Amino acid sequence: MEYLFTYGTLQDIQVQEYIFGRSLTGVPGALLGFKKMENAVYGRYPLVLQTKNLEDKVSGTVYEVSETDLKKADIYETSAYKREKFLLESGTMAWVYIENSK
Repeated sequence: MEYLFTYGTLQDIQVQEYIFGRSLTGVPGALLGFKKMENAVYGRYPLVLQTKNLEDKVSGTVYEVSETDLKKADIYETSAYKREKFLLESGTMAWVYIENSK
């Protein structure tokens, strides 16, 4: 299993049921060294930006997911985001969707 840190629409139960075919059970988590920007993607969706300042923190939810779940989430997130692993405040390594600045 993998861990996925979410800070936006992936926390919504209706979105989860649409993407994964079920609602996910998560725990609160925090991503250090990032700031959350509201309405940053398509003027509607949030984005986290890495600041590397450990005083900056984004709160969210951590879900345990499968590789198949991650592939489904990749499709949902579109090419506007890319998925990378980061260390959470809890010490857990989790996938996070960040800006895809190709």
